[in-house]
Amino acid sequence: MPDARPSPELLLSTRIGLHAVAEGVLAGPQHRTSGTIRLSVVPGAIETVAEPRLRLSAGSVSGPDGEASLLGATSQLAIGAGVGVQPGPPVGVYDDTSGVDVDDPLSLDADTAVALMDFFAVGAAGLLTFAPDERAVLWPEHFALAISVEEVTYGVSPGDGLSPVPYAYVGPFASVDDPFFDAPFGAVRTWEQVLLAVRGRLRTTAAAEEAWGSA
Repeated sequence: MPDARPSPELLLSTRIGLHAVAEGVLAGPQHRTSGTIRLSVVPGAIETVAEPRLRLSAGSVSGPDGEASLLGATSQLAIGAGVGVQPGPPVGVYDDTSGVDVDDPLSLDADTAVALMDFFAVGAAGLLTFAPDERAVLWPEHFALAISVEEVTYGVSPGDGLSPVPYAYVGPFASVDDPFFDAPFGAVRTWEQVLLAVRGRLRTTAAAEEAWGSA
């Protein structure tokens, strides 16, 4: 079977594009209106948790004034105009932004965007199974979904400066001297390793299986 995983270039550009939209079109307007940067993951999408109600899917953003496509030549400004919000990251909350200006052109691949959204959905299901009383938050500065339980953070990331591919992670608040913890902040397991662990326990979609395969 041929390797259907996204190329590094498509994965990087699509991840950056989704991050920029989640931060600038969802979290920023929500923070200016409702005072929170928290976002949530639902099957197939990322949503605001307060006003304005905005939804980011693999191919579009929907909001108070309608829907705008993520694909083709577009930017946060164009998307914001299409859904009825003024884009821009939260101000005065954090310094580590996506690094994408509101008028920068975005480059997203449709299939890769679906795979990354599917990754977030499977991660959300895993966190819910592990800690059903905790509400997982997608933090826009890091573009990672996480919970904290007994001074340990558990989460999933679609990739970043540490790893070019999606991964799950564990981050104790205090350092632990144990070989299991193989990253500066804790322990990391790649998406291939996650699929092996969850297959048969959580519902993984065809997009996840096809995009990331098994180790």
